Parts: sequence; structure tokens; C-alpha cells
Amino acid sequence: MMATRPALFLFASVAALAMAVPAVAQIAIFPREQDIPDVRLGQRVQVDDGSCPAGQIKEVVGTTLTTTGVTRVKKCVPRLGTKKR
Repeated sequence: MMATRPALFLFASVAALAMAVPAVAQIAIFPREQDIPDVRLGQRVQVDDGSCPAGQIKEVVGTTLTTTGVTRVKKCVPRLGTKKR
């Protein structure tokens, strides 16, 4: 019976860590801005349509809630990841 407590604690710790994964890992990349579905409040979506300078990508963020829906803000941000030749 005593051996199950450490195993249960380990399982609970791993489960809590898995839920704490940052939202950055969940950013979706779309080829066109027209392909983006409804953006939720606080959601970040990246668009790789070539409208930003080299080394950057367009980021669309749902910023404020209005009566007509969520307001989107677009800006160019540094492209994360490995460099490609």
C-alpha cells in the first residue's frame, strides 16, 4: 500500500506539468488570413502570407470583446524556430 503513494504522487505531478504547457506551443500557422476561423479572446494565430519582412511572420491576436465579436490586431513578429536556407 505504501508503494502506491509515490507512484500516485509522480502521476499527479506529470499530469499537472502536462497541463502547464505554455500556449505558445499551440500557435496555429495559416497560409492566408482568409483561412483563419473565428479568433477567441487572447488567442494568437500566425499567418505566413509573405506580407512581413524577411525573418518575421504576421501575428493576429484577439484583443478585445465587442458587441460584434472579438477585435483582431495584426503585427509582424520575429519568426521563431530554426533558420532555413
